[in-house]
Amino acid sequence: MATRQQKRHNRKQIIFVIALLILAVTVKVFEEWWYFKNARAIRYPEFGIVIPGGYSIHGIDVSRYQQAIDWDEVNAMKVKAIKIGFAFIKATEGTSIIDPNFKRNWNKSKRAGVYRGAYHFFNPNKDGKTQAENFINNVELKQDDMPPVMDIEQINSTSPVQLKTEAKRWLELVERHYGVKPIIYTNVDFYKKYLGSEFDDYPLWAAHYYQPYEPRIDRGWVFWQHSDKGRVNGISSKVDFNVFNGDSVEFKNMLIN
Repeated sequence: MATRQQKRHNRKQIIFVIALLILAVTVKVFEEWWYFKNARAIRYPEFGIVIPGGYSIHGIDVSRYQQAIDWDEVNAMKVKAIKIGFAFIKATEGTSIIDPNFKRNWNKSKRAGVYRGAYHFFNPNKDGKTQAENFINNVELKQDDMPPVMDIEQINSTSPVQLKTEAKRWLELVERHYGVKPIIYTNVDFYKKYLGSEFDDYPLWAAHYYQPYEPRIDRGWVFWQHSDKGRVNGISSKVDFNVFNGDSVEFKNMLIN
């Protein structure tokens, strides 16, 4: 049977552990508050979302789900210092699918003065070479376009090894064709679980919603998709919002020349 002294000692240990837990939670809450405060994240009613501060170049990404877009209205919209400077546009998917709105969006965004980039939705169950050919055959990149993008966010029924093999095949063929290293788009959890260090040489467009300051990933990133609920003049439905991780000079240097 425990003595009175042992019971007191046990109570002190329990109190100490509880105090540590309370301290850890307090530190975490303070950290989140500090990030939010220093990022100067502001809610813009016109855009319908909170936009993180500290970034000067903002953009969207679109596909057929946004239907017919008035790109002149997109380009004209400006709220304080925030305006849409670039757009990633879905071009292809898998081995044969072409987004029905791609050509329209591709041409009209350019005419409206919005920097444009094209992305391919990668199907892990399909051959990477054939998927690369689908993208290459349908996307002509010109001076001042953004680098090509591989959108990889599903593993489906394939294995991680096969996923990496086919993804690398796509990336290598697309880089060889356009002469520029493609950007990888994915969410931070998928990157950590299925891609990781083998793909760290590629620029990253990270999806991580509702973070106050930056995506939570331990590698460099170029673009950050921070919300999927934005509103923009000229687009009838909700749209994804992104920021570029750099200034205007770095953005220009990233473009195809």
